Amino acid sequence: MDISYIFLILASLTTIIGLWKLFPLAGQDSWKAFVPLYNFFVWLKVIKKPWWWIFLIITPGINFLMVAIMYLLTAKAFNKRTNQDKAVAFLFGYVYLPYVAFQKDTAYVGPEDMSKRKPSMAREWTEAIVFAVIAATVIRTFFFEAFTIPTSSLEKSMMVGDYLFVSKVSYGAKIPNTPLSFPFVHHTLPGTATTKSYLGWFKLPYFRLPGFGSVKNNDIVVFNYPDGDTVALNYQNQSYYQICRDAKVSSLYNKPNTRIEVARGIFQPIGEVVARPVDKRENYVKRCVAIAGDKLEIKDAEIYINDKHIATPEHAQFHYFVKTKGYLFGDYDPERNIIPNERLLDKYDIYVDEIHISDISANQDTIEYSINMPLSSLAKVKVLSNVISAEKEITPKGVYESKIFPHTSSIPWNNDNFGPFVIPQANTTVNLDTTNIKLYDKIIVNYELNKLEIKGDKIFINGAETKTYTFKMDYYFMMGDNRQNSADSRYWGVVPNDHIVGKPVFVWMSIKDPLKNPVSGSVGLFKSFFEDSKKGRFRWERFFCFVSEDGLSKSYRVHFLVIILGITGFVYFRNKRAAKKVKK
Repeated sequence: MDISYIFLILASLTTIIGLWKLFPLAGQDSWKAFVPLYNFFVWLKVIKKPWWWIFLIITPGINFLMVAIMYLLTAKAFNKRTNQDKAVAFLFGYVYLPYVAFQKDTAYVGPEDMSKRKPSMAREWTEAIVFAVIAATVIRTFFFEAFTIPTSSLEKSMMVGDYLFVSKVSYGAKIPNTPLSFPFVHHTLPGTATTKSYLGWFKLPYFRLPGFGSVKNNDIVVFNYPDGDTVALNYQNQSYYQICRDAKVSSLYNKPNTRIEVARGIFQPIGEVVARPVDKRENYVKRCVAIAGDKLEIKDAEIYINDKHIATPEHAQFHYFVKTKGYLFGDYDPERNIIPNERLLDKYDIYVDEIHISDISANQDTIEYSINMPLSSLAKVKVLSNVISAEKEITPKGVYESKIFPHTSSIPWNNDNFGPFVIPQANTTVNLDTTNIKLYDKIIVNYELNKLEIKGDKIFINGAETKTYTFKMDYYFMMGDNRQNSADSRYWGVVPNDHIVGKPVFVWMSIKDPLKNPVSGSVGLFKSFFEDSKKGRFRWERFFCFVSEDGLSKSYRVHFLVIILGITGFVYFRNKRAAKKVKK
């Protein structure tokens, strides 16, 4: 049995034993301590706390804090009120409770009446912080959570520097796998590079609360990064599995000194390799192009679902070969390949790290650039006087790319020509052979936790030879709108249903990244308040916008400003009126 369950069982038993002895001292029947859930109602009566605390007690993420508070209040109710008693009760209540219960001098005196004592500043701050932690944890776990778009994979639908709220109730909130964790951080403690923010020895099984709906085609979805189940700590922003493929080994566990090339001639060790629970894997945001049961195929960068062409999102980006007269978009540098024309690129909102020189004519009068941009920018670029031509960059069908799923030359898919592939669906069965097993091995082993072996031309799952497999979960195929510059399901496969986090619903602020927009993105924050979106750092048209599958709604920043000013004015005049009444 997992150590987390052993600890939970032992802690529950010691707590029940303690309550069994303490309840009679508080006028309650001892047998009530053995009735699950009801014993918590009785316990709340003993410490004189409202019945609705029960909902906080059963809420993962804060339930351990709530029970620790109840241990502390119980100690005070039974006259154990020294600082040492309170500290031990709060930290080790499952041991302290039975200890107090079996002492001969233990007597019930009731909760401490704090109304007769002037609260100290330390107590006021402690209570305020505890309340804020509880409230914020409940909100971000079960309702909404704030996110920032860190990469350009969904450009220009969701942009780098978008600050948004993600709805957990859209698809149903997940119960945290690791409820014992540092508040408000993801997988790494603030101020550290590799220290875990959670205790991995106590885990809860996957469970999702009812939501308003399920993931649909074309939804923009936040999910836990599937390849993030294993991480090389020195390279947390890279796929561990791709590092292994590049190193041509099956595993780098217990090999922290293995060095990989990070730049030309520069090698660094990968560091410790660790496993992460689902809820502590990186949060990614992509568009769901195919749901469970769909047949997906990508032909020359165009998507087909169930043999029907799917319209490309309005703001989708592609790579284009752009031929120009002379060095229009950037000068050639043998060391860096290109010194970008930052002002021209900023004018057309093309990121400086998404342009390269792909060819130069012999006399250097014609330059060919590879530029990543949306159709709206392409139309403007085409009419520039120095532009000769602009053609979409496509990798032909049959050209094998090792980084593309399923990472085998026997299935030679690439970024622009992928599939056909039927997305796995719960309770459906697929035929297996030694060729197509590469499409499903990660699902069978990593996501659905089976043991898979291949012996010659035979496949064994959990020790039994088989030629079929029935899926336990639904899966989804996620892609970025930045179609040729997005690490998505084409690289690491499908996303399991238990990895789905929520749906972006509201962008409240959008700020340019100076590394991608070095001209307007470097304007000072104060000065940007007086500049438009073209010249300043703020993308004003993206402030206070609702998110839909087609992009963002119009900006409601003026409406929100009016509401805030209205509330502020109402509170001000109400307080002023109240002050006048007091004077009279």
